[in-house]
Amino acid sequence: MASYQALYRKYRPQTFDDVVGQMAVTQTLKTQLVKDQLSHAYLFTGSRGTGKTSCAKILAKAVNCLDPQDGNPCNRCEACRAIDSGACMDVLEIDAASNNGVDNVRDLRDDAIYSPSQVKKRVYIIDEVHMLSISAFNALLKIIEEPPEHLLFILATTELHKVPATILSRCQRFSFRRISQEDIAARLQYVAYQENIDLDVSAARVLSRMADGGMRDAMSLLDQCASATTGELTAEKVYGCLGIAGEQKAGELMGYIARHETKNALALFNRLYADGKDLGALLDELACLARDLLILKTAPNAGLAMLSGVADDKEASALSREISDGELVRMMNLLQQTMAGFTRSASRRLDAELCLLNLCQPELSLDAKALNARLTRLEEQVRSGEYVLASKAAPDPKPADVVDDELPPPPDDSDAPPAEENTEQPTEDMPMGFWTDLAAAVRQELRPPMSGFFAATPNAPVKVAVQGDGVILQCTDGFTAGMLDRPDIIALVARKAGAILGRPVSAKVVDTTKAPQQNEKMDRLLSFGRAHSDVIKIKE
Repeated sequence: MASYQALYRKYRPQTFDDVVGQMAVTQTLKTQLVKDQLSHAYLFTGSRGTGKTSCAKILAKAVNCLDPQDGNPCNRCEACRAIDSGACMDVLEIDAASNNGVDNVRDLRDDAIYSPSQVKKRVYIIDEVHMLSISAFNALLKIIEEPPEHLLFILATTELHKVPATILSRCQRFSFRRISQEDIAARLQYVAYQENIDLDVSAARVLSRMADGGMRDAMSLLDQCASATTGELTAEKVYGCLGIAGEQKAGELMGYIARHETKNALALFNRLYADGKDLGALLDELACLARDLLILKTAPNAGLAMLSGVADDKEASALSREISDGELVRMMNLLQQTMAGFTRSASRRLDAELCLLNLCQPELSLDAKALNARLTRLEEQVRSGEYVLASKAAPDPKPADVVDDELPPPPDDSDAPPAEENTEQPTEDMPMGFWTDLAAAVRQELRPPMSGFFAATPNAPVKVAVQGDGVILQCTDGFTAGMLDRPDIIALVARKAGAILGRPVSAKVVDTTKAPQQNEKMDRLLSFGRAHSDVIKIKE
């Protein structure tokens, strides 16, 4: 009976066309092979599991293939089969982590001068080349710079900064990028279909997110989860198998933190801990979610493509409106500090619980970051209209024993001049926070300096009033009125105000510095006095 083979080994790419997410690299290598313009040394760099070693082996087969297919190896000829099986002595894969001494490189250099015995080119694949010592790098310089015609070097590393510049300048460098979550999920679905694994779409998305851009990690996680569960592999089964909190729980916990519900947050944490969830993974989920929320607040539209996927877009957008920028920055710093201290902690649970307490109650800390988080939250509440002073919140209710019919009629003040309207107070036509919402909506479509006129602050040069189906912009100076009394500005204000009020409205600009018109009755009285000045006697 054949032994079981890991999925990442069984489904390792055999041609350049099979490599996922590295089109720029594979297309360039295929073109060089077709045109026979190969370099003598290549350096493949990138994060783990992105296809560096796989492309190195494919390149080794392609240069020695007896029947190449448009730059790809045929995988059927004698040379390809020998390289795949490891029987070809002219294609050597060396692990620099365990062969990093100068003596190892000298032995390699002495053997490299001999012509290949089985294939056309002798190929050396040096993996993790950054692990070589300085003396080993120096011993490798000359042969990499001027190798024999039959020799090809392929170096691979995950830490490019540790490779000396003298080596970099002698190689063609190819950078392997992190594979997108969509490409990883599609590959996982293909492998699951081939292996008769019932993989749910949500589970594939979770695995691709946890792989962090590495296809090998994704394959290993799929292998682990598929072997540990039966039936359909869902997202919840993936969370249970890997011991992580999961999207829903991380979002729920972040919601409690946003609303400062310490009791609920600790209760959920205790339940997750009792279920065997890994504390490091849980805090990492919260840190990734805090990062996603900060991106959504700074780039609401473009940031959707940058999310890590810890929570779905709708839930992340809702949470981002509940937490200020300063709070998110403080959360990320506190979570990172807590996770960094896990390695030397005597009680990881205690550290995690203290972290949650500080997240839910920033007033427990008096450092600058905590104070900044509290201030930014208060500022956002004031801007959004959620925070209202108690004295202005609502009028005192009438006593229960007073009936409307028994109240005295209001005095007739129709002849009195109209009182100055307080645009800060909500009316039946203008709801609470209307001017704040309108100013924010208008500022999103205006650029400085025009956006500066729409600032919902006490000393702002513009106030707003709503009368029936009209919105009045009351300007405190003639300059502001002249700048805003334009058709495009008026149309924009009317459109945004109608969207907030839920009905079509018009808009106009009024300069409050101009002399108000006289009362109509007073005008008639003055006219009468001027017409009958002969009968008016002044008492001396």
